[in-house]
Amino acid sequence: MKKILLVGIVLGTWLSAASQVAVQAEFLGRWDNDALLGSAAYNNTYSGMWGLAVNGKEYGVIGSTAGTHIIDVSNPTQPVEAVFVPGASQGTHIIHREYKNYGCYLYAVCDEGPSTLQIIDISYLPDSVHVVYDSPALFSNSHTIYIDTAQAVLYCFSVSGGPQGYSAMRVYSLENPESPEFIGAYSNFGGLQVGHCHDGYAHNGIAYLNCAYSGFAIVDFTNPYQPVTLGTLTDYPFAGYNHSGWATADGQYYYMADENHGFKLKAMSVADPSDIQVLATFDAASASSSSIPHNPVVACDYLYVAYYYDGLQVYDISDPADPRRVMYYPTSTLTNSGSYAGAWGVYPFLPSGNILVGDMQNGLYIVAGPSGECEANDATILNCQVAASTRDFAVVGEWQLYPQPAQDQIDMKIYWGESQQMVKFCLVDITGRVVARFEDQVLAQGENAIRLELPKTLPAGMYALQLQSESGLAVRKALLGGRE
Repeated sequence: MKKILLVGIVLGTWLSAASQVAVQAEFLGRWDNDALLGSAAYNNTYSGMWGLAVNGKEYGVIGSTAGTHIIDVSNPTQPVEAVFVPGASQGTHIIHREYKNYGCYLYAVCDEGPSTLQIIDISYLPDSVHVVYDSPALFSNSHTIYIDTAQAVLYCFSVSGGPQGYSAMRVYSLENPESPEFIGAYSNFGGLQVGHCHDGYAHNGIAYLNCAYSGFAIVDFTNPYQPVTLGTLTDYPFAGYNHSGWATADGQYYYMADENHGFKLKAMSVADPSDIQVLATFDAASASSSSIPHNPVVACDYLYVAYYYDGLQVYDISDPADPRRVMYYPTSTLTNSGSYAGAWGVYPFLPSGNILVGDMQNGLYIVAGPSGECEANDATILNCQVAASTRDFAVVGEWQLYPQPAQDQIDMKIYWGESQQMVKFCLVDITGRVVARFEDQVLAQGENAIRLELPKTLPAGMYALQLQSESGLAVRKALLGGRE
């Protein structure tokens, strides 16, 4: 963990939560593309969004009817599109795209048309990205996704296609991030039978599942082959279409949105999953009875919510049972109605403290976040350059690793194009963290055969083997499997 100063608008001396007055966030910048088409259903050009901090730069990711737009927001007043990845299906029939990342891989799904799961290697930013998987073989459509990075597990919600046909939800292993492996499909949680799960949040194997009109469930997926339902909730204030939510870092509280016009957000105690308690209900202080919450996210002592017509809403949750609205930003000028328009999603985890807000009609907004210090998860700040094998220097010729996946050791043949040199080898995980260093090796000019013994403690997964000498740096991707 590292301390990050969340820079934002100067609010002076902050008053107690009870006396705070909500202020409008400072606008920093906006990205939009007028040439893109809106959907036929809701005229939404844009949909799901996410954020990335990669190789020293900050990015916003937003979906459109055309595909995936990765926007460089490092200078928030002048956001520019760094990369565009076309969707497998494009056009005015597209309403939903959603994103999450696992280390240096971005996962993109779509809920309409003959679509695919796309896995995008972002190691090469800011220059480019590589689409390493683009196929309907596992599934063609998914409404939403979430990744439990601690468990390397991908949750897919309301998913169709692939050998399983349709599933209320599915779980895939990301042990090999470029090739997810199906674990199971689920629709019954402790007797709560659901037609579909709309969304979910998961951390350390505990999943919080938002199952539309069927209600809410907390399920232990520590062993995803034999999940255990810890608790369910079907009767609560403002119960409707159970849409989405987010838990606090300590797992004691959960903030939930039902996607119904005029319905309030819920602050819940989930400390005892068998006895879930709604502690408070609250809203955006909108004058409209049609106000509707969408996609809550918790970061430190704040809850960030994208309200459709009412824009970004920020709540102080330093007292988890008594959320206080402290900040807002109106991304839309459209009048509240019985339809759906305006803010779709929010991303509050950038190291700068700036907040990304995606608007269905107006694109990606960058606003300044609330002032204060926040413990930011190191995993949100990625050093992916070590995973990009094209950064090899010229002296390294042919370089083969075997077996793949490796177990107890990695053998290699490497052609060295200069006179004899001492080189260093280390193994780096997909977040850029060095997990193993090896004894220095002497490489002679020509072909060299080397064996590296692997630490027994390393879990299976995708890594990068890094070679460094006085001449430069070279990298090869290495897959470890069958680890005990």
